[in-house]
Amino acid sequence: MLISKYVAGARGFPVLLVILGLAWGMNGRASPQPEGSQALTESYKQVIASPIRTNEDRDADSKRKPLDFLQFTDVRPGMLVLDIAAGGGYTTQLLALAVGSKGTVWAQGTKPSSGLEGRLAKNPQPNIIPAVRSFEDPIPNDAPKLDLITIVMNYHDIAYMPVDRTKMNQRLFNALKPGGHLVVLDHSAKAGSSISATKTLHRIDEKVVADEFQQAGFKLEQAGDFLKNPADPREQAFFDMKIQTDKFALRFVKP
Repeated sequence: MLISKYVAGARGFPVLLVILGLAWGMNGRASPQPEGSQALTESYKQVIASPIRTNEDRDADSKRKPLDFLQFTDVRPGMLVLDIAAGGGYTTQLLALAVGSKGTVWAQGTKPSSGLEGRLAKNPQPNIIPAVRSFEDPIPNDAPKLDLITIVMNYHDIAYMPVDRTKMNQRLFNALKPGGHLVVLDHSAKAGSSISATKTLHRIDEKVVADEFQQAGFKLEQAGDFLKNPADPREQAFFDMKIQTDKFALRFVKP
């Protein structure tokens, strides 16, 4: 597995610093802080502690590990981000809080999401822009080149839909800045199963995902193990499991 140092995109923008007593608005704005790794981790912790996050989000945190996720994406203040298949906005809101008010997160979905709409009605965040787009053409027309794209627990769904993934993945590659990143998390299927379990078990073979994005021009930069569960036999859908599914995390870079 190739692992190389990640060079971040946008820099020097306000992040959240409640513990240090700095002001924090409900839209995630705050005063600046240094970019050291400890400072960045502290800012991620304050994102997770944001009072605008829902009780349902907090209940899900033990399973979804938002701190590990944010660290794996290396999302920074001021970044431009696209969250594919954003759903109710759990991931979108975390990313929007992390990029701050000078960053932007587009929340892509193939139809309007009542969950996301409700989230934003309760706590408006101007830096979240819903984007109703097809998977084959998911990039908003007015979006500049992006720093980060995320696909969280949804590539397996896209794989069994009538979607030209080659076309989609090329669009994602072209939408990123050089050095920009794509992060994919999903439920692991058995090795060698290809896409056969995508619709029945809502899982996908990690190798399929790695191969398809590398064919689009991405380089695999890092694999994360923070959602791994070796006790999962990978024989059931995630909603039938009594234990956590084994999940993979892949971070790709556009050379």
